[in-house]
Amino acid sequence: MLRPRIIPCLLIQDSGLVKTTKFKEPKYVGDPINAVRIFNEKEADELVVLDIDATALGLEPNYQRIAHLAAECRMPLCYGGGIKTVEQARKIIELGVEKVALSFMAIESPSTLKAIADEIGQQSVVVVLDVKKKLMSKTYEVWTHNASKNTKKNVIDVIKDMQVNGAGEIVINFIEHDGTMKGYPIDFIKSIKSNVHVPFTLLGGAGSLNDLGDLVAACGIVGASAGSLFVFKGKYRAVLINYPTQQQKKDTVYSRL
Repeated sequence: MLRPRIIPCLLIQDSGLVKTTKFKEPKYVGDPINAVRIFNEKEADELVVLDIDATALGLEPNYQRIAHLAAECRMPLCYGGGIKTVEQARKIIELGVEKVALSFMAIESPSTLKAIADEIGQQSVVVVLDVKKKLMSKTYEVWTHNASKNTKKNVIDVIKDMQVNGAGEIVINFIEHDGTMKGYPIDFIKSIKSNVHVPFTLLGGAGSLNDLGDLVAACGIVGASAGSLFVFKGKYRAVLINYPTQQQKKDTVYSRL
């Protein structure tokens, strides 16, 4: 039986693990490798690791770090940050990573996205779309470079374009919900879900397992991803790497299908 995937998303900046709020104010929360080891022990469904400086600063992927992460990780690993070419994507897959995450490059060059999908397989290509609600509108636009550049493209149009050009999974990351822990914008997610014909993952806003359950109840089999939920504990946001047990997932998420 297919079940929703519950996916921690880890952000790397200056070699450390950080968590942002609305893509700003990064707070250091520890060492990425230690976090991976804890998620191994807790049997996380999957793990997403994003180098949030690489694309913004035009940096090459850090292959040594990626190799270390892949060697430690005992769950499917998706890595993103700084990937611009087919050769880079192939090298990352050869290091033991299951999926590569693309963002600005995929939007800027759909032909490169297609070439990467042809090279490593569509199932290994994830397109992450950072989106923000357009002022005085119900629609969302896609932003890039850590939410500093607005493409002014409607998210639905971009989703359709990415799927045509080889995206094997779409991740929608809600900029204004990032780190707020106040829940996903479920009404909007429901309104765009029919346009997504590949695995679909949502990120930004989860503050409790009930938020994950609400997402699944509204949208069915989707990926429920979160950052703060899995690195903070309590109202004072004390740093604590955590992940639900199988029983907790059954009680709060799977039961909502």
